[in-house]
Amino acid sequence: MAQIQVTDLTFSYEGSADDVFDKVTFRIDTDWKLGLIGRNGKGKTTLLNLFMGKYAYQGSISTGTRFDYFPYPVTDDEEGCCATELMEKWKPEAESWQVLIQMDQLKMDPECLYRPFDTLSYGERTRVMLAVLFATENEFLLIDEPTNHLDGKARDIVKSYLASKKGFILVSHDRDLLDGVCDHVLILNRESIEVQAGNFSSWWENKEKQDAFRQAENEKHLKEIGKLKAAADRTGRWAEKSEHSKIGFDPIKENDRSISTRSFIGAKTKKMQARVKAYEGRIDREIEEKEGLLEDIEKVTDLKIMPLTYHKEVLIDTYDLGLQYEGSERMLFDGLRFQVRRGERIVLSGENGCGKSSIIHAILAPTDPELLISGRLDVASGMTISYVSQDTSFLHGSLKEYIQKNGLNESLFLAVLRQLDLGREQFVKNIEDYSEGQKKKVLIASSLITPAHLYIWDEPLNFIDVFSRMQIEKLILQYKPTMLLVEHDIRFQEKVATSIVTL
Repeated sequence: MAQIQVTDLTFSYEGSADDVFDKVTFRIDTDWKLGLIGRNGKGKTTLLNLFMGKYAYQGSISTGTRFDYFPYPVTDDEEGCCATELMEKWKPEAESWQVLIQMDQLKMDPECLYRPFDTLSYGERTRVMLAVLFATENEFLLIDEPTNHLDGKARDIVKSYLASKKGFILVSHDRDLLDGVCDHVLILNRESIEVQAGNFSSWWENKEKQDAFRQAENEKHLKEIGKLKAAADRTGRWAEKSEHSKIGFDPIKENDRSISTRSFIGAKTKKMQARVKAYEGRIDREIEEKEGLLEDIEKVTDLKIMPLTYHKEVLIDTYDLGLQYEGSERMLFDGLRFQVRRGERIVLSGENGCGKSSIIHAILAPTDPELLISGRLDVASGMTISYVSQDTSFLHGSLKEYIQKNGLNESLFLAVLRQLDLGREQFVKNIEDYSEGQKKKVLIASSLITPAHLYIWDEPLNFIDVFSRMQIEKLILQYKPTMLLVEHDIRFQEKVATSIVTL
């Protein structure tokens, strides 16, 4: 077992006024199964790239181990190559027999190694890369969001596989995966970094208790500060009055006073002024103790949605529905029956490529000549639909341009982005410079402020951080909008779905 010691790590991107990391120090062991958790934009992928030596930084990262990173890059020119060819670039020291052993553990057909990479599904690509990643020993592996775009079956395979391994950092927002795999967590808090034994749920339970304690301590300090300020104000006013009265007096109005009382009043005034200073010192100490209590508290801010109520009960009705693309000999599916009724939240589930997104496409563009529809697909007329695409590649330009193009209320849109923890410093950047999670938040915020009868979200949580997922869950359960969703996050499905349609 070796250790990785990070000391006074400081890093910022060129041209950025903000540090991603500022004098960060922590230590981890290389045989841990470490979950890396933090909000979008906190620097999770950046930290992995710093381990890989991709960027120059201040401070030190000391270790005697080598690193390797998932996912491996695949250029457009390499899409037609098979994995056996790409292995030479990804991990030259790996032997085919070593990779085949890992593929067997990942429940993969060895034939996938010899197929062109662009013919593999997302799940197959992920598992091939993981097989290559774990093929050799004596490395600490950096795994960045391996389950994005994976269906439930592929996620379960990846979860079981990683649970059997050790010696890696796993960046993921999937609570089920983090709980099933990790024995330690590295948390990028708002203002600090911490390392704890356990998984996401054990850390979150501890954090909720800590946050409640800090809130209570904060309230106690605020009350104490208020009392001290009031006492200091009273004592200060008395001392000031006494200070004025010790200098001279009217012998007719104050015939009981003599010149000898001056020294007595002066001494008492001095004592009261000292008490004022003591109060002020205590106030400063209380404020100093209070500072930092709330800086790392994760507030799951309540979001709002403005659903419209459609006048009919059934918004989407299918009967023996089948879909097939023009020129393809294979039907995606047939004989499908389901309804979306007012107030329901239907989750479409199934393996990658089974046609979930195609159903959404058929609802949004029923006249597309490339999509052949059999059976019945009835979509209520005059219905307003708010759509979140799984694709973010079309997002570019400034937020202001996006707002104008989509006719959004600027102040409301920006307020929702702030509630989703997108910092104000991001508002001046172009959207193409955002992380994938931040791009998804742009689409979700746009949908949330659009009044609609039906909300159709296609894999909305890909790249979205854990805390924002909990916000969105709470929103859906509170406002109960009518929704049709494709989402593979098991915890999310369990919380929000009124029904699951399996293809």
